[in-house]
Amino acid sequence: MGEKSGFFSKLVHGLTKTRNNIVSGIDAIFSGFSSIDEDFYEELEEILIMADIGINTTTSILENLRAKVKEQKIKDPSQCRQLLISSMREQMELRENAYDFENRKSVVLLIGVNGVGKTTSVGKLAGQLKDKGKKVILAAADTFRAAAIEQLTEWANRANVEIIAQKEGSDPAAVIYDAVTAAKSRNADVLLCDTAGRLHNKKNLMEELKKINRVIDREYPEAYRETLVVLDGTTGQNALAQAREFSEVADITGIVLTKLDGTAKGGIAIAIQSELGIPVKYIGIGEKIDDLQKFNADDFINALFEKSE
Repeated sequence: MGEKSGFFSKLVHGLTKTRNNIVSGIDAIFSGFSSIDEDFYEELEEILIMADIGINTTTSILENLRAKVKEQKIKDPSQCRQLLISSMREQMELRENAYDFENRKSVVLLIGVNGVGKTTSVGKLAGQLKDKGKKVILAAADTFRAAAIEQLTEWANRANVEIIAQKEGSDPAAVIYDAVTAAKSRNADVLLCDTAGRLHNKKNLMEELKKINRVIDREYPEAYRETLVVLDGTTGQNALAQAREFSEVADITGIVLTKLDGTAKGGIAIAIQSELGIPVKYIGIGEKIDDLQKFNADDFINALFEKSE
């Protein structure tokens, strides 16, 4: 349990600003109102929206809350705290098969714009899977930037896994072709691919991803597929907009939400899941290799609502 509880305390610490942003306001409402009326709900709504939980998600959280209050005939706002927490929690269910790719022969694509921590996330995942005894191969298919290839090579060395790379400017699909060939011949468990994410040029990105997917479908049809979009948690609603755009160009199966430490916009984790129906599968709260962890909704909500010491 050591690693897990260590991450939880990091999460509690990392969510401090988000917690101050949301929880202090919510608690003020719970103690400031003597009855549950429209004003009470309106104040609550405003705080949730301000915390980057977003309008649609806030609406469904509050509808859920109203129903519970009515059903349980609750009159006192202070009794609402737990109900609100569970209403938020219900927005973020992960399916049982969320991490199936770990136990199958799989190809995992990570996409995301520059600067969100995508290459770093690929490296951290590689290290963690390697530690679980998996045979991992990395593909440097973000060929647009020499820095991405260098950075990934560094991670590969650190994690002691193989990397398939070509020079900057080469065809990403060709890198994927080489990587798939290597993954099959070396009997790799997981092929992790760092791919480009240039959203401002959506048409090119779409073509590139289509080409990559065609190569994998043709050369490795039996592989289990996972496509994760990496988003920077500090950008709040902008991250949600990016996730939406990426889901138009690729079949996204999950979200990696990085840089959640030190931002007040952690509420975005709830919004993405609720608004797009795409689960947050990993969250990052720091630089170290184990600072990227599987997302656990209970832990996240509990860390968010931890009573401040």
